[in-house]
Order: sequence, then structure tokens, then C-alpha cells
Amino acid sequence: MNDPNLLYTIAVWLIPLVIAIVFHEVAHGYVARMFGDTTAERSGRLTLNPIRHVDPIGTVVLPLLLAVANAPIFGWAKPVPVLASQLRNPRVHMMLVALAGPATSFVLAALSGLALGAMIAGLGIPQAGVMLFVFQNLVNFILINVFLGVFNLIPLPPFDGGHVVQGLLPRAAAIQYSKLARFGFPILLVLLLVLPAISPSADVIRLVIAPVASAVARFFLPAQIEF
Repeated sequence: MNDPNLLYTIAVWLIPLVIAIVFHEVAHGYVARMFGDTTAERSGRLTLNPIRHVDPIGTVVLPLLLAVANAPIFGWAKPVPVLASQLRNPRVHMMLVALAGPATSFVLAALSGLALGAMIAGLGIPQAGVMLFVFQNLVNFILINVFLGVFNLIPLPPFDGGHVVQGLLPRAAAIQYSKLARFGFPILLVLLLVLPAISPSADVIRLVIAPVASAVARFFLPAQIEF
């Protein structure tokens, strides 16, 4: 960890990662409160203070390990607690609560794209110093938010897309489908680590998620930035 380049890489990825996942989770809580569930508010999770959202593995350990390994950096925060039973219309409102996270991620990517375009129009692409640091944080903020948004739309619980599928299924089928949530963390490990290790042709992230995320990222990134 004495490598200054490594520390710089961690900084330009970890800072936007933490900000992105905090906004993503808080969005779930705010929309849940809007529809009647105050669980997140009572748990002190409707705050942008990252300390309240940090997951030791997903927010700290995994991103650092990925940075050291020079791999794409990814992570997650502690899920904001939401009780569907407290929502006024549980099936419909739970779908909207779930979609709030990816929607917020895409809005943040759009706003960052505008900021990046304004920076390039006024200063050009920075080559060094503080402005380069800001520039790289903005670029990475866009990439992270896009990946968060696309990845969380995977139609499996406990991902946001899984909650949307549950809301669309008949009630009996939705109950059975929700039972997949207990396998959420193993599913995540399989998608991120196991399948790529078995075979490149089984790397769902690279073959399915990454092309979609890349296409969306190109939409938000200024044309001057090669990606």
C-alpha cells in the first residue's frame, strides 16, 4: 500500500463508489417513506452519512482487494430496511421502491455527464493536478452509477429487478420467487467470481451485463472521452 499510484487509483474509485451506493440505498428509503414505510427513517438510514451505510465487506474490503488486483472496482452498502407490509399498496409500491435505486443511479450518471461536459468545454481534458483528480472521479462516478443501475436490474431477488418481477407475478408465484432472496449473496459471488473462474464463456457479467452497461455509459459520457 506504499505505491502512490495504487493509493491514487483507490481514491478515484472508492470515493465515487461510496457516494454512488449511498445515494442508491437512500433513494430506496425515501421512496418507501413516501408510500408509508418509515422503517429506514426510524433506523437512521435516511442520511447521506456513509458511515451509516457501510458494509465492511462490500464497501471496504472488496473494493480495496479489487483495486490491488487492478480489477474493475465494485461494491455495495448495507441494504436499507424496507417492510413491504407497511406500504400502502405493497405489490405496486415495492416495485417503485426497488426502481428508485437504479433510477437514482442513472440520474446521477446524467448529472455527472453534464458536469463533465461543462468541465471539458471550459478547461479541456485535464492532464494533471487537482482538476485531473476531479475529472477522473466524475468519469468513474458515471461508470459506477451505470453499472450499479444495470446490475441491480437483474431480475433475481434480492436485486432490485427481482422485486419488480415479484410485483408482476401472480401472488402465489411471487411468494415462491421471493424465496430465492436467501441465496442472494451466493448468487452474487457466483456471478462475480465463480463463473468467470470456470470459463470465460460462462462470465455472465462480461457477456451480458458489461455490454449493456457500456452502451448506457457511452450515452452519458461526453463524446470527447474514449470508452
